[in-house]
Amino acid sequence: MFKNKNLALARLTFAVLLLPALSKSQDVLPIKIRIDAAHPLQTIEGFGASDAWTCQYAGLWPEEKKKKMADLLFSNDFDAKGNPVGIGLNLWRFSIGAGSAEQGAESGIRDKSRRQASFLKLNGSYDEQAMPGQMWFMNAAKARGVKKFLGFVNSPHVNFSLNGKAFSSDGKTNLDFSKKNAFAQDLLKTIQIIKKQTGITLDYLSPVNEPQWKWDEGKQEGCPYTNAEIAELVRTLSPVLKNGGLNTKIQIADAGQLDYLTDHKDTPKSQQISYFFDAKSPGYLAELPNLDRSISGHSYFTTSPEDRSIQIRTKVANEVEKAGNLRFWMSEYCVLGDGLLKGEGRDTGMTTALFIAKLMHHDFSYANATSWQWWLAVSAGDYKDGLVYLDRDKNHDKNDGTVVESKMLWAMGNYSRFIPEGSRRLPVKIENIDQVYASSYSHAGKIITVIVNTRKEALSLEIDGISKKQRKIKTYTTSSGQSLRSATVNSNSIKILPKSITTLLSDEH
Repeated sequence: MFKNKNLALARLTFAVLLLPALSKSQDVLPIKIRIDAAHPLQTIEGFGASDAWTCQYAGLWPEEKKKKMADLLFSNDFDAKGNPVGIGLNLWRFSIGAGSAEQGAESGIRDKSRRQASFLKLNGSYDEQAMPGQMWFMNAAKARGVKKFLGFVNSPHVNFSLNGKAFSSDGKTNLDFSKKNAFAQDLLKTIQIIKKQTGITLDYLSPVNEPQWKWDEGKQEGCPYTNAEIAELVRTLSPVLKNGGLNTKIQIADAGQLDYLTDHKDTPKSQQISYFFDAKSPGYLAELPNLDRSISGHSYFTTSPEDRSIQIRTKVANEVEKAGNLRFWMSEYCVLGDGLLKGEGRDTGMTTALFIAKLMHHDFSYANATSWQWWLAVSAGDYKDGLVYLDRDKNHDKNDGTVVESKMLWAMGNYSRFIPEGSRRLPVKIENIDQVYASSYSHAGKIITVIVNTRKEALSLEIDGISKKQRKIKTYTTSSGQSLRSATVNSNSIKILPKSITTLLSDEH
């Protein structure tokens, strides 16, 4: 997630040394930022995460504990000291299961926590109470102000698959295309049930997820598709949703990694921007009235080395711009192992948090992402995949335990909590320093600037591009000892801590 012509000239000179006073012996590096508020770039739609796997039972935990999870993810409130209660996500991704949970061990999915329920039963009837945990989180998100909801499908329901399972037998598509209309009708019925239970009509439906992978190992639900198969499915799904009276937009294609959107060598599953949005392509879908004008991809396996990461994201931005009237969504990420970090092993501290904050900067600044979405909102695993973690009781099947915050949660919050829907990203230039990343956004007369300092030294930040009349600036810092801690600092003396992420709220000229 990286560079584009965006990084051009900015006017901003501003000294930032943040929060608690630094010891005199500590190195402080001067840094100058220039913000160009006169040339706004992409419009930010927001930030999300998914309810996959864990929320189906986390939503059954004791009321106080599940409310704590929901507050951390969705709340826009402040505590008595002026610190954020949560990170204010504005989009919630609902995982539409394929029925492997009802199959149990016969599903072939070895980890039972990854088997997913469905309203549709194996006998063809519907159980509208089949997903109480996920429904609880839908309602909790709505109650805390979340405005956008998306349903995503990892696999067609087992009733519509070729092998009767929620994963492929041979690495090829597992959808029985003779049942594609029944699959589409089931998705319509699912959306209707969700609305009946929650009052929420899904804004978006993503019918395929990471279609490039083989999904043949039985680790989780999943289904491969070629681009041509995706186009066939979407052309079937579109009129079903429209005739069902829904305003739900179809969102494609949740590519497994970003270069599948542009020039990956696996051409039957690559070049997805041009395949779906070039009018000369056999897979052109943009004429469908309920297809969203966005293309989505996942930032996995493309974060290092730095020059490759920038190159891939620049290509995405350029191809999206070439398509015209198209937006790019970074619709899923957690650390799977790419470069210096491995996915295995929880890290609730700053090492992974700084990595994620830098990645978000790159996705916005180079790929021109308009939306940024995390994978598991809640995780119980020993993996770098959760914003909120659960430590379950020794009785593994008991729906109780401990709620654990992570610095990844708060690092994402440095963006999600303070960059409202409708904000415009501004070009930013940093002079003469590495391992420091800055992005700025304008909204309603304010400039929101996020500084990611991965260095061991503190910074003294000088910014050109904000109101020279402003004497005080509000800051929110995430570091080893702080989680979006608020402070008010002098605009000519702002300290940025080592190994920290800081959000600054300032006035435009």
